[in-house]
Amino acid sequence: MMKIAVDAMGGDYAPKTVVEGVERARDEFSDTEYLLFGDEKQINGLLKNKDRITVVHSSEVIGMNDEPVKAVRKKKDSSLVMAAQAVKSGEADALFSCGNTGALLAAGLLIVGRIKGIPRPGLLSTLPMVSGTSGSFNLLDSGANADSKPEHLYQYALLGKYYAENVRGIQNPRIGLLNNGTEPHKGSKLTLEAHNLIEADKSLNFVGNVEARDLMNDVCDVVVADGFTGNAVLKAIEGTASAVMHLLKDSIMNSGISGKLGALMLKSTFKDIKGRMDQSQYGGAVLLGAKSPVVKAHGASDAKTVYFTLKQIRTMVDGRMVEDFTKYWEDLSAKKAAESDSDTPQK
Repeated sequence: MMKIAVDAMGGDYAPKTVVEGVERARDEFSDTEYLLFGDEKQINGLLKNKDRITVVHSSEVIGMNDEPVKAVRKKKDSSLVMAAQAVKSGEADALFSCGNTGALLAAGLLIVGRIKGIPRPGLLSTLPMVSGTSGSFNLLDSGANADSKPEHLYQYALLGKYYAENVRGIQNPRIGLLNNGTEPHKGSKLTLEAHNLIEADKSLNFVGNVEARDLMNDVCDVVVADGFTGNAVLKAIEGTASAVMHLLKDSIMNSGISGKLGALMLKSTFKDIKGRMDQSQYGGAVLLGAKSPVVKAHGASDAKTVYFTLKQIRTMVDGRMVEDFTKYWEDLSAKKAAESDSDTPQK
């Protein structure tokens, strides 16, 4: 039976929404246990029953404003650090939190650890498309590393390809490099050099540079970016989607009887639009390159988002994604090393 370590105190509405999401996942999947780390009194007061749920008391919480690395190193009894330690020791198979993103990334790298040969694990998010058969695309890196080198972006292309193929089931996924123009000669020094590295690898289905305005229009399956740019784009998409839905609702409410009757007739259409733009169904952001699944959901996540993220984690653990990816990366590294040796002139 798999076990998921949950930072029950992480997030704006923790532990209430975390507990509600965990119980929904527990009731649906009989092969999963949950270790909830946090204030024992608060958590027990929210639980309907403790079937396959173990509460582990923690005396500290890492807040949203805490300095990430410092907090992980000093707050040893925090819910997040204790959950990460459970994964490191093998007591749990995966780590989940809605809390401080930087602290979760630090815990993932410093405690859970990274796969050998991956110097900069990236944060992969799944976002909705308004067209296309898959209905969504992956963005990597969406916030783990503010500063990146060209080789890191090339690495993200390889990481994103693996996730799209083996977790989402997309054959030969299209890889795009986020840039300020589609022309190959445009961009910063970083994107120009990254473009050359990605393009040179013929195992990648590289479609070239892509612009932010086209991301939701099925331009590619995996978008590669440095963490600073990727996070800015992620939040812009989230904010725009939320603003459009609020604008639509306000317009209907202020349009009089005729507008409300028209909205009633289009109720199913609006419901479909809302469903397609609902990011909670895509789960959380995955720290690709960590030794075990480390997944982050938004700080403002509701119980529905927690449930879908736990469902996503269960799929990753059940499919042995990290173990298979580690083998894939080792084989890939060995192949590239052999190719490099063969290209080296013999004396």
